[in-house]
Amino acid sequence: MAKILVIDDDVTVQLVLKNLLKSHGYEVTIAQNGEEGLYQAQLIQPDLIICDWMMPYLDGLEVCRRVKANPDLSSTFLILLTMRDAICDRVKGLDGGADEFISKPIQPDDLLARVRAGLRSSQLIQQLDRDLRQLRETQAELIHSEKMLSLWQLVAGIAHEINNPVTFIYSNLTHVEHYSQELIELLHLYQAITPNPSPQLIDKLNTTDLNFITDDLPKVISSMRRGADRIQKTVKSLQNFSRQHQSGLQAVNLNQEIDNTLLILQHRLWSGNGHSRIEVDKNYGNLPLVECYPSQLNQVFLNILNNAIDAIEENNPQIKSSHQADSGRIIIRTQGLDINRIVIRIANNGPEIPPAIKARIFDPFFTTKPVGTGTGLGLAISYQIVVGQHQGVLKCLSLPEMGTEFWIELPIRWNASLIASPKVLQHSH
Repeated sequence: MAKILVIDDDVTVQLVLKNLLKSHGYEVTIAQNGEEGLYQAQLIQPDLIICDWMMPYLDGLEVCRRVKANPDLSSTFLILLTMRDAICDRVKGLDGGADEFISKPIQPDDLLARVRAGLRSSQLIQQLDRDLRQLRETQAELIHSEKMLSLWQLVAGIAHEINNPVTFIYSNLTHVEHYSQELIELLHLYQAITPNPSPQLIDKLNTTDLNFITDDLPKVISSMRRGADRIQKTVKSLQNFSRQHQSGLQAVNLNQEIDNTLLILQHRLWSGNGHSRIEVDKNYGNLPLVECYPSQLNQVFLNILNNAIDAIEENNPQIKSSHQADSGRIIIRTQGLDINRIVIRIANNGPEIPPAIKARIFDPFFTTKPVGTGTGLGLAISYQIVVGQHQGVLKCLSLPEMGTEFWIELPIRWNASLIASPKVLQHSH
């Protein structure tokens, strides 16, 4: 049943239009004036609006302008009721956003014919909008898939190239540690049995801090071992993150997946001298293994965490060079909601996202970043992954003085029969 909104301050016209349209099967809502009409239009999202031109305070022409300027209502077919027949008035009305005119006094057959034509036009526009949205989402998916495939291949290749020499270094550190200890013990033994060293040896001992070397060498080797161990952990995280060899559905520990992603991003969280620039507050719940596509969810975590870091740096530019973690903060919480679902909450203390922007953050190609620094695909693809591929919920909460939080809700068990095609998803903002 098509929804029609009638905006008119004349009670008689209201009753005539309501009875006429209802008798032909339309769902009719009445608004007494322009302000109420705009409110009702936003509330019910009508298929067609019939609006009187001459009304006090907010006339029909201004209602047309505001309806057409609203992204949620811009495709709504709008008919102006008017007694103005001059060409200049019609041009003024069309420029203001009217799609059709009906002259007063109203002729029922003329009205119904124009309503039917308007609804047909509205349906075609809505279908075109749906097709365009599907095309954009498909385009976004293809572009992002190609980019991510290249990224996974690059990450896997780098991890492999790093892993081989690091494994060689790490495995030989044990021998170096053993050999150095043997040499130090041998040196001490020589010192014990050689009370009168030669002049050449005395000169060398005078220019060498032997006690410092024998004390510091084990520490140097231990430091090298810690560094190699850290590289190995980074390589393992890169391999886990890309999961080139495990691209299917798996039961995984999502707390560990988040840690892997944080390790990939540590260059943005820490300064070059080892000080934290952005504090990460982790409060992980005892999550069960969750059936999912890990590489896809890693994309989601990476996108949201990268955006959180961008927001913090944009709000506080000096943090890029700061050695303190007194302003930038990311809070990660994981917990079970019930026996069937878990939630991951990633919040940051950056600025509030304005409502107009928040309403579009999951739209493909929408970005607020400067040209060349953002594609507008990250959150759109994240939405498709969480909602379309994992039967989950992804929403954004942002309030003044409280920063922004992304709520990622996922089922523990995967149900293929509930999967929606990402090409027909409707974003609920």
